[in-house]
Amino acid sequence: MNTEPPTPAVADPARRRWLQGVGAATLAGSAAALGPAPARAARLRTQAHVVIAGSGLGGLAVANRLSRVLDGARITIVDAKREHNYQPGYTLVATGVWPVDKVRDANADFIPPGVEWVQEMVAGFDPAANAVVTAGGRRIGYDYLVVATGLHLDYAQIEGMDVAAIGSHGLASVYASPQAAQASWQALDAFRQRGGQAVMTLPSGPLKCAGAPLKMTFMVADRLRQAGTRERSRIAFHTGLPTDTVFGVKPVNDNVIARWDALGVERHHLSKLVAVDVAGRRATFATPEGERTEVPYDFLHVVPPMRATDAVKNSPLAWQDGPMAPGGWLEVDAKTLRHRRFGNVFGVGDINGTPRGKTAATVKKSAPIVAHNLVEVIAGRDPDEDFDGYTSCPLIVREGSAMLIEFDYDGRLTPSLPMIEPLQASWFAWLMKYRMLKPAYVAVLKGRV
Repeated sequence: MNTEPPTPAVADPARRRWLQGVGAATLAGSAAALGPAPARAARLRTQAHVVIAGSGLGGLAVANRLSRVLDGARITIVDAKREHNYQPGYTLVATGVWPVDKVRDANADFIPPGVEWVQEMVAGFDPAANAVVTAGGRRIGYDYLVVATGLHLDYAQIEGMDVAAIGSHGLASVYASPQAAQASWQALDAFRQRGGQAVMTLPSGPLKCAGAPLKMTFMVADRLRQAGTRERSRIAFHTGLPTDTVFGVKPVNDNVIARWDALGVERHHLSKLVAVDVAGRRATFATPEGERTEVPYDFLHVVPPMRATDAVKNSPLAWQDGPMAPGGWLEVDAKTLRHRRFGNVFGVGDINGTPRGKTAATVKKSAPIVAHNLVEVIAGRDPDEDFDGYTSCPLIVREGSAMLIEFDYDGRLTPSLPMIEPLQASWFAWLMKYRMLKPAYVAVLKGRV
């Protein structure tokens, strides 16, 4: 079972017309809400070779922008991935709201004309020699490089975890792939019908879409409520974060905790998932002191630790010291997103070793800045646009209701739509998540906003 529920019917014609107008405004606003794009630049004549490592949202958004502003440049995308996945929709698939085909598209549909596509994975970087190395051993030279590899889901840190087993034995994990999200819904659908012990997890450290574990927790509670099995079920949230912390922005964190307290969601802090017995349905958690506790479950949502891809982590492009070094994240200036040691290299998306910002909304605002600043460097000028760390999270609290959370590097709330109060759940914010953000995402992908 994985069918899309209908949008609530609207009988009143006047209200229907109002909603249609709101929908059109929201489609534009959902892009605008993710941060204004810089003004369109004049075309620059150049014979520079720009290599873009990765064809996710960040890589394709930059490629599309550069193809329109660089006249005569050679642009090469290096990535073996042929399917483009709308990752912000994974939680909707994993909770039975969307069918899986809504998050699957062909990468070829978004690669701009004239851009070369090398269909191999990036295996390494040699920035001293201005070269990228592919998995097939090919060396591709560049004049300028954009690193957009995404990150690595480090399931291997969890002993016994088997990604192929997602969907069976109550095991779920929304992050791994569209197929895993679909299988997670199969596990959740089976669980909600009988109820029992749900165990939700969240590691410490940088994550992409750090709101996803919270959304899954809210939706597990809501699916149990809808099925009439909530009263005979328990939901326990285990996190490696300190006491009273589940999200890095305090007003949002406090709001979520208050909602969970009202819903009866238990919290266990400084409790890191370290092992899973899939067949036996038992999860093992460890404290920072090394004390281990085994917890039985009927449903387990696994959020893996995350780090940089091996190609970046094992290269000179990674942070060499500081808090970002253990994860191997790309060493970029947090404002210009230019590499701090290699001036012809920029980063975009999840791979960046910045204080915050591993969401699609981050790419929406940062990709135009990366493209602009790279063009400035190609023209022999210094980068002159700064990124403020904008991040957005449409935080689902139940089916039909969400909060639209927007914030910057400093954790300050930065609401952009006057009709949405950031800490107040609404059907309007749900409508944005459910109907409007995918078209806005595609517009970003094509470099249009």
